[in-house]
Amino acid sequence: MAKGEVKKGPTKSQLYANLAESTGLSRKQVAAVMDGLAAEMAATFKKKITDFTIPGLAKVTVVRKPATKAGQRPNPFKPGEMMEVKAKPARNIIRVRPLKMLKDMV
Repeated sequence: MAKGEVKKGPTKSQLYANLAESTGLSRKQVAAVMDGLAAEMAATFKKKITDFTIPGLAKVTVVRKPATKAGQRPNPFKPGEMMEVKAKPARNIIRVRPLKMLKDMV
């Protein structure tokens, strides 16, 4: 491996095949479990619940940012000077935090 070269993780197909081999399930069953997990996450967030935990691995959190108005604000890089700030719409930001088991793997 050359200096600065980055190794990539497994593709979706490779991941499904590896999980199928390690669990004894068929590849289609593994795909169904992953689809079920995605559907469960979507249903949770649709109910306006902001946290979803994948046990032992990660905690997915939705942070709802309110809209901001346009206007003049102090420039943090040039004290005493004002700068024009554009308006931003309300948005949802997704944060994924690793849990202890995932941290210990690295």
